[in-house]
Amino acid sequence: MSTLPLRDDLSLPFQVEQCDVRGRIVRLGPALDSLLARHRYPEPVAHLLAEALVLVATMGTALKFEGVFSLQAKGDGPVSALVADYRTPGHLRAYANFDAERLEGLELGPGGTTGLVPLLLGKGYLAFTIDPRSEDFERYQGIVDLSGASLADAAHAYFAQSEQLNARVVLAAAHRRGSDGRRAWRGGGVLLQQLPLDPGGLTQEERAAAWEKMQVLLGTATAAELTDAALGQNEILYRLFHEDGVRVFETAPLLDQCTCTPDRVKGILSTFSTDEIEAMAVDGTITVTCQFCSESYRFPAEVVRRAAGSLDA
Repeated sequence: MSTLPLRDDLSLPFQVEQCDVRGRIVRLGPALDSLLARHRYPEPVAHLLAEALVLVATMGTALKFEGVFSLQAKGDGPVSALVADYRTPGHLRAYANFDAERLEGLELGPGGTTGLVPLLLGKGYLAFTIDPRSEDFERYQGIVDLSGASLADAAHAYFAQSEQLNARVVLAAAHRRGSDGRRAWRGGGVLLQQLPLDPGGLTQEERAAAWEKMQVLLGTATAAELTDAALGQNEILYRLFHEDGVRVFETAPLLDQCTCTPDRVKGILSTFSTDEIEAMAVDGTITVTCQFCSESYRFPAEVVRRAAGSLDA
């Protein structure tokens, strides 16, 4: 394996050629912490959203397209909605809607991080959407029930339904205290995908045995390892798969980056009717706060009315 500089906020592709397996390892640090910190979510909600971001990053960077890969979960639990987006070339954003009163009455298990999907989301569905920018690719959405104890379990249900090849993922998030005494969010995950059958390669029986072995090895990855800032991505891969040889490729950076801009927000407001614009105005000003990044935009109501009038004309 080549030696790469220890970095956060990246996706590193790899391949275990002897076992017909490829994958991605994702490490999130400052980008994840800044994204979660601006919302001040309760700890269990932030943990679940952190895992959602790791999941869309691992799956999104594995797709060969320009566009958006998104995860949306809706349920009847204290967290009514969970949304996370990966946008090429590596932009992440996310938010969660929750009922603070219902959260206060929850009894969390040991460590407070197990079984978060049924506990926080309850019964509902998880939708994965691929929205390419190119007309050469069609938009695709796969929907599965919120089954299992974790987002990884729900992702495995999606893989079984949508993927023609085997896939497996592990996810982890932690709110760690650093050497400076400050607590910060970190996340990590590994995605494994079985390569297409090569007529000149492994037999079906050998592929099945190799895939079973890879799943067992992946299961030994711990949350502590995946979220340890002092442990490099190459070292994690070596610990997991060194017996069969791991080849790594170029890393892809991951950024905390929203899509909202003043012009975009004003454009959306200008599509409302005059009565709706008047209802939104307070003392002649319309204020809009982005649910993804919490950035607030303020516009004179008259400016929005004129923009709406120009569209009607």
